[in-house]
This record gives sequence, C-alpha cells and structure tokens, in this order.
Amino acid sequence: MSTHHDNCRRSLTLPVLGLGALIFIISIIGFLGALKNNTILLWIYLIMLCLVLVAILVFTVLAFIITNNGSGHSVAGLRYKEYQLKDYSSWFLNHLNNPENWKRLKSCLVKSEDCNNLSKKYKTLKQFKSAKLTPIEAGCCRPPFECGYPVVNASYYDLSFHPTSSNKDCKLYKNSRAVKCYNCDSCKAGVAQYMKIEWRVVAIFNLILFVVLSIVYFVGCCARRNAARSRSKI
Repeated sequence: MSTHHDNCRRSLTLPVLGLGALIFIISIIGFLGALKNNTILLWIYLIMLCLVLVAILVFTVLAFIITNNGSGHSVAGLRYKEYQLKDYSSWFLNHLNNPENWKRLKSCLVKSEDCNNLSKKYKTLKQFKSAKLTPIEAGCCRPPFECGYPVVNASYYDLSFHPTSSNKDCKLYKNSRAVKCYNCDSCKAGVAQYMKIEWRVVAIFNLILFVVLSIVYFVGCCARRNAARSRSKI
C-alpha cells in the first residue's frame, strides 16, 4: 500500500504500520517479562495483547461487513466493469458523499494523473476498447457506457452527441484534464471499489494476524504461570 504515490490509495498504510509498532512494543514488554521472570510485566503484556486481539477482531468483522456489498456490472463489448455507488454499504456512501472527504480525494485523483496517462498507455482506439481498466480508471476517467458518447481516443470523447441516458453523470463528464468524471457518482463508486479491495486485503491480513497473536497469547499465559510458580517456590 505504501508504494502508491498518492494519498487516495494508501489510506490504511499508517493504521497498519501503527498496529505493527504497537505489537512490537508489546512484544518487547513480554520479552523482558519472560527474561526477567517478572509477573507484573507479563500481566501488562497479556492485558495489552488481549486488548489488541479484541480490537483486531472487531475491526476485521466490521471490515468484512462494510465490504460485503458492491460489485461491478459487466458491459457488453468491454473487458472491464462499471460500478454504481448505490451498490455499496452505507459507510462508503456517507464517507464518499461527504463534501470535505470527496474534495480531498478528488484533488489527489487529479494529481495522480491516472486519467491523463490512459492515452499514453493505449495508443489506439482498439487497444483502449480491449483494455482492462481499474475501478478508478473506469469510473473517473470516462463517462458511463450508457451515455453513448463516441470514443475519439483513450482520454477524449465526442460530447457533441446528445446522451442516450438520463444518468446525471453524462452531463457532469468533461474532457478537461481537471474535470473528467471526478464529480460523477461513477467515480465515487470506482473509489469505493478500490477501498473495498484494500480493506479486504487488510481484513484477511488481520485475520491471519489474529490467529498468530492468539497462539502467542497462549504462550504468554504459559510463561506467566511458570513465572508465578518460580516465585512461589522461592
């Protein structure tokens, strides 16, 4: 996630790194407690680790619930899917429809140059039509297929034609590099799909982490018991 060059697509990087740093600090406390046979440090370690396990479990369950809805719609003749904002969970809708949140996301989408690079990636119209666009490229860089605008090239559409759909995104789309379909619901849906994929990756990672830390927690409990027994013998 941290390899992405814009803030739109690394929203969970800092929380994941923060979680890793916290687990590292807790691990040091547990290591010192086991090394010095100190029950107080081991109790602190176990309590903090228990809180982390509960937090990971809650976040993972919420992440799976939030990302349960929403999927792309296949379009005849295209290799990529189109996305509709209404298909996603209420959390995504509230987050992306918030003017401040979308203003920030839109600004970094424009800076990312993803849309403007399409004409460089796909030199010919044939290449573009057979391309497998990402959710953000499909939703933010072009008008919805139902609008019926003729494609001139990968980054330009003939807007002199009257749209064949009443979809408001058809009128919001412009060929301008700074406008494109960044104000469209289809763009928000593309971002929602990307966030869904990102959250799912983190949720699966957290699930594996939860299992590993549960085993570590069990080992820590054993270490605390051994420390308590050693002290009672002394």
